[in-house]
Amino acid sequence: MKKKFFSIVLLAGIFFALTAFAYKKPAEPKLKWYSWQEAVELNKREPRKFIVDVYTDWCGWCKQMDKTTFQDDSIVKYLSKNFYCVKLNAEMHDVIEFQGHKFEYQKEGKSGVHTFAASLLDGNMSYPTVVYLTQTFERVIISPGYKEPKTIMPEMKYVAEEVYKTKTWQQYSGQ
Repeated sequence: MKKKFFSIVLLAGIFFALTAFAYKKPAEPKLKWYSWQEAVELNKREPRKFIVDVYTDWCGWCKQMDKTTFQDDSIVKYLSKNFYCVKLNAEMHDVIEFQGHKFEYQKEGKSGVHTFAASLLDGNMSYPTVVYLTQTFERVIISPGYKEPKTIMPEMKYVAEEVYKTKTWQQYSGQ
């Protein structure tokens, strides 16, 4: 009798342990990144502002920002609600045609740069850099460097809430 009871308790324990191990917390919402062309097409149907993350494959701080800032729940929710999020590799070789212009990769020395990225950043190629645009593609802020959630959230609100229409970034941020 004791053996049978012990076996049942052991099996129940194993069952509950396996069930608990197999149960995974529901996945947190991940940020949906679009190509420039995808975001432009979506904007035609439902206008929104844009956040463009200009990066390179070799940039360590770009990768760190992807792992931290762009995984933060509050950042993901705010961006998903208010922006089309675009990933733009500053060294990609794809051609972008936009507003009657053709943007493409230009070799410079051992590497090169995409002319669309150079245009967005006014030629100041620094990675990562986040660029905020209105739904009509007017640039609001160019924000170079790694950003933590507490640093990027005020920028996002400044653009999403259209504070830029009444205050400069310096006035708003106290810089």
